[in-house]
Amino acid sequence: MIRLPLLDADAPEQFPAPDRALTEPNGLLAFGGDLSVTRLLAAYRRGIFPWFGEGEPILWWSPDPRCVFRTDQLRPNRSLRRQLAGKRWRVSVDQAFEAVIRGCAAPRGDHSGSWIVPAMIDAYLQLHRQGHAHSVETWDGERLVGGIYGVAVGRLFCGESMFSVDSGGSKVALIALARLLHENGYPLLDAQVANPHTLSLGATEIPRQQYLEQVGQLTAQAGHAGSWNDLGSRLWQP
Repeated sequence: MIRLPLLDADAPEQFPAPDRALTEPNGLLAFGGDLSVTRLLAAYRRGIFPWFGEGEPILWWSPDPRCVFRTDQLRPNRSLRRQLAGKRWRVSVDQAFEAVIRGCAAPRGDHSGSWIVPAMIDAYLQLHRQGHAHSVETWDGERLVGGIYGVAVGRLFCGESMFSVDSGGSKVALIALARLLHENGYPLLDAQVANPHTLSLGATEIPRQQYLEQVGQLTAQAGHAGSWNDLGSRLWQP
C-alpha cells in the first residue's frame, strides 16, 4: 500500500523533500493542500508541480529524471521553416493567457478528459493576474492557432502545456518563448516529464538532483516582474 504525505492546509510553503518521491509512479511525492499562489510558487521553487485529474485529490510530483529545454539551443529546424513558408503568422506575449490555457485544456483526439481541470485553470489565472504565469500566443490574423503557458520563478521558467489548432502553432510559440527567455536571462525551460514530442523538439533529460541544484540557483535570482507584454517586441517572427 502506498502511503503518501498529506500536505498541511495551514502550511502552504511546506513540502516533503523531492528525494522522497516514489519511483513508481515516477515522482509522486504528496497529496492534498490547495492551489493557492503561495503554495504553487513554493512548489516550483522546490522542483515540484501539481498534476491530477478530475475527481482526484491534488497530487504533487518531482520526477527523476527531469525533462528540460536549454533556451539557447531551441531553434526552428528546416522542416518547420518549410512548413511555415508563406504563412503570415505572428506571435505575442501575455495577450491571451486565458484562451491559451483553455486551448490546452480542450479535449484532443480520442481523449475526452484533461489534467487541466477547472481548479487548475482558476489557479493559473490567478498566478497570471499576479504576474507569475505567462503565455506566448501564435496568431493567423486575429485567429489564435497555438500557444504555450507556464510559470516564472526567479530566472526559471516552468512550462505547463501547449496546444495547436493549426499544425506548427505550438512549435512557433515554444521557439518564440525560448528566444524570449534566452534574451532575458532565463537559461532553463522546465518541461517536467519527457515524451516523444518534446524530445523531438530538442528537450533533454537530466537527473533530478542536477535539476534541483539549478532550480536553487535560478529561483534565487530576480526575474522580470509583472506582465511580459513589453518583452514581446523582439520575438522571432515566423
